Amino acid sequence: MYTANEKRYDTMKYNRCGNSGLMLPAFSLGLWHNFGSGDNYDNMVDMITTAFDIGITHFDLANNYGPYPGSAEENFGKILKNELSPYRDEIIVSTKAGYGMWPGPYGDHGSRKYLIASLDQSLNRMGLEYVDIFYHHRPDKDTPMEETAAALDHIVRSGKALYVGVSNYSAEQTKKMSEIMKSLGTPLLIHQPRYNMFDRWIEDGLQDVLAEEGIGSISFCPLAQGMLTNKYINGIPADSRAAKSSPFLTKDGITEEKIEKIVNLNKIAENRGQSLAQMACAWNLRGGKLTSVLLGASRSSQLTENAASLANLDFTDDELNAIEDILK
Repeated sequence: MYTANEKRYDTMKYNRCGNSGLMLPAFSLGLWHNFGSGDNYDNMVDMITTAFDIGITHFDLANNYGPYPGSAEENFGKILKNELSPYRDEIIVSTKAGYGMWPGPYGDHGSRKYLIASLDQSLNRMGLEYVDIFYHHRPDKDTPMEETAAALDHIVRSGKALYVGVSNYSAEQTKKMSEIMKSLGTPLLIHQPRYNMFDRWIEDGLQDVLAEEGIGSISFCPLAQGMLTNKYINGIPADSRAAKSSPFLTKDGITEEKIEKIVNLNKIAENRGQSLAQMACAWNLRGGKLTSVLLGASRSSQLTENAASLANLDFTDDELNAIEDILK
């Protein structure tokens, strides 16, 4: 049985999530990739226990993470039972529903039928009585938002989740959902948007709504699918995600202009004594607007490297201006 590092809380930073009493680690571990049925189980165990040993207490999943869909939850549930069961009350587990999960009209989107059934399945796969956070994974234009909100409210009141949130909602959609949830007595805890140096849409209104409504935020893809690392500084490596035509990153997305920006950003990172990945993570947390940053990893060393960016989260005005000039 795994024994956690006694000093696991010494260096991690914890931030209050919106107006709630919940604190989240500055870095959380996302199980979107590398925790599916075809991945190495021992490596999964190593990544999850390493994360916990450095103070990462939050593990983020979704019903469809794999492949196959659901297998990330199955593997996490096994690891939680075999390695982390004594520490369940020190851990935040989140999962989501909103994308296609099973055939037919009840396995997708935002209906009460789908959301409650999906969470029941997720709890069964993970061997849990409740999750700490349950998200609606994406907005659904065909389901009244009041129905989705009522389902989230029911899920909290039934004890299947302690808190609820949304992901990929626009500023306007988030404002409306927040107002409905407040009227039901179950406020939204958190929003999970994509955010990085190359994708800054949340700055155009969403962050203002989150601040006004007292909602926390956790970003995914802080490294832009690996672009904000040293991987692409010299072009597209043969073993990279872009070279393999990933649905999330293609060769067409790695333009000469983009590589030039990456090279120049890397120079700033070097002057800060950081890797580009570390600086990109720190940049996400600048100004205290984000509660947490979701890290993805294929090996535990990536987690320790990126979490080490906590040693230098501050940016000078000159550094921020130089970064803005590059990103323009």
